[in-house]
Amino acid sequence: MTQNSTAAAHPDLLGEPIYSVRDVSRRYGELAALDRVSLTIARGEWLSIVGPSGSGKSTLMNILGCMDSPTDGIVLLEGERLDKMGEPELAKVRRQKIGLIFQQFHLVQHLTACENVMLAQYYHSLPDEKEALEALERVGMAERATHLPRELSGGEQQRVCVARALINHPDVILADEPTGNLDEVNERVVIDFFHQLHDDGTTLIVVTHDSEVAAQGQRQIILEHGRIVRETTDLSNTPTKGKPVRGVEAR
Repeated sequence: MTQNSTAAAHPDLLGEPIYSVRDVSRRYGELAALDRVSLTIARGEWLSIVGPSGSGKSTLMNILGCMDSPTDGIVLLEGERLDKMGEPELAKVRRQKIGLIFQQFHLVQHLTACENVMLAQYYHSLPDEKEALEALERVGMAERATHLPRELSGGEQQRVCVARALINHPDVILADEPTGNLDEVNERVVIDFFHQLHDDGTTLIVVTHDSEVAAQGQRQIILEHGRIVRETTDLSNTPTKGKPVRGVEAR
């Protein structure tokens, strides 16, 4: 299915837009990491962004996540022009509306799991230990709250990152290769939790090279050389309220 697919022709099938990207390019000197990309992302959608190394996946995520700005084009998040914002404004939007999950965990090594989650609160409002513990409990990490990152497995560290991304109740979760450093069991734990977030109405944008992870989304866009070359839609991947998270005991 191409960009002229059912979903592209009838965006209302996926709901009202939360992001609108229009003719966006990002150049680094002579290199065009993105080349006139246009895309609409619906509120509550699970979108997978797929493509080979160097295709522009992470560049697109950085722009959507307010960590970079396009060289040309328009980027709207809930009607706000991100492409017109400077870094202080982008940082504010990032803190208030976006939760970020990375392949590399980016945990502060001398802080406990709970303190790492509270750190995200610090940049948003006031740290709240009770709320941080509740976020860790939600991802099956309450009993590991006082442990340092070096005392946690890779799967546990990634779940701390998920709790950190959720603590400020973002409208959007952006995940860049969130299962890239995980074994199969812990990959399943993280993906099952993403399904729970999707069931709750969270907008998920997942960058991945893993075809099985990509297939979990309602829609996939495939990037090559900075352009969207193909789009597939699977509206059977709709939320089912209350779907349980399996395997949270995994380490």
